Amino acid sequence: RCHHCPHLPTRPYDKSEKTCVLSEYMEKYPLYPCTLPRDSFKPKNEYKMAQIPVEGISTTKRDYIAHEVLPLKLKEPEKHVKSDESMDLTSTYRQDYNPHPICQVLPCLPREMRDISRAKMDTKSTYEDDYVLWNEPKTEMIRPDDGYHPSEAKFDHRTVVQDDYLYRGPVATQSFKPLNLNQRSKDPFESMTNYRVNYVPHPLEKRYIRQYEKYKPSEVPFDGLTTHKVSYKGLPVKPAKLAKPYQPKPLHDCPFFSTTEFQEKYQAWPLHPIFTKKTVEYVPPVEKMDLHTTTQLHYKHLNGKPAKMCRSLAQLKKNTGPFDSSSTMKEDYKPWVCKRVKPITHAPELTFPDEPMDCLSTFRTHYLPHPLTVTKSYKPAWSGPRPHTLLDAKTIYTTSYTPKGIVKCLASYKDPPGYTFEGTNADGHKLYIPASEGECLKG
Repeated sequence: RCHHCPHLPTRPYDKSEKTCVLSEYMEKYPLYPCTLPRDSFKPKNEYKMAQIPVEGISTTKRDYIAHEVLPLKLKEPEKHVKSDESMDLTSTYRQDYNPHPICQVLPCLPREMRDISRAKMDTKSTYEDDYVLWNEPKTEMIRPDDGYHPSEAKFDHRTVVQDDYLYRGPVATQSFKPLNLNQRSKDPFESMTNYRVNYVPHPLEKRYIRQYEKYKPSEVPFDGLTTHKVSYKGLPVKPAKLAKPYQPKPLHDCPFFSTTEFQEKYQAWPLHPIFTKKTVEYVPPVEKMDLHTTTQLHYKHLNGKPAKMCRSLAQLKKNTGPFDSSSTMKEDYKPWVCKRVKPITHAPELTFPDEPMDCLSTFRTHYLPHPLTVTKSYKPAWSGPRPHTLLDAKTIYTTSYTPKGIVKCLASYKDPPGYTFEGTNADGHKLYIPASEGECLKG
């Protein structure tokens, strides 16, 4: 079992009245600090704009010419005329729904009583008590070096398009847009519409001004009580206890082993140099680029006339006689003279009886009720109350397993037998060494 030390610490700077909680588990499994991840060495992607100016001439500015715009004539607003009539302020709610007197409902819950503790609050956190900083040097990285070193040459920030495709200047192209032969009329625009001619403005009614009612304060005095103060009353209750388990404070400075099983068995493999393919140098063409398209070369605008129709006009003869309304359908298919055939009905073979129906089913006529038969019970009779006998408490556990004696802990002795006193620790622990072995006992 793990033995907990009951002594108080004897350090001059530690003035706590709590006992030492050093155990065998705390000595074997200490807490180690965690290391933060390192920052990224990846270069930042910053965008830089090109220094070549953009041409400010577009197709709209080149082809479409601005025309003269005349100012709009605004219509003057008409003056507002107030009405002398008064508005009826009565509503359905005021006529039908009459006010009723309101009485205050008495509370039915007991009054709440709070018990506030006057004890001083311990503001020291668990983190400050348990976790102590260690004076450990920073461990070196086990990750192999990638061998990447950024180039020290200055980056020119030029692309393949800026190096190869040079600006040749604007190309003079011929516009194939048809000419606008429409001529604007110089006559003044007639602004009269059907709305201005037919619709006559009517005089506006006088605007109604609502008279606000005066505020009447309530005559009932305000008590200043809320539902929470009246209904919920506090009860004398003890403050809740802390349910968090007690965590002992580690008091040791054991060094942390930086080597692991993975580092000892799995060693880094030697990296081969990366194969890089040499880029082919680009040679720009000497000839100039032909900017003509297939549409500009083959499809040209021809000033031709529309083709004339070569079909001859059919000469229709006008008939002055009466119109013949007879057709092949009327001459060949003529209506027949026929009579309607009567349906053939057979004589009824089913005869209905003259007597009324009795409405009895087969179950009512054949299945008659029979008297119930009482079955005999074959359950054995009660033999009477059982005699009161004591239960035999002997079991296999009580006969086979015997209790063993309690072994006293060696740390409870003032001078434990078989150990020799060596000295006292800074925390107040007495160190004992066995007479036969080299182990150390803390008391």
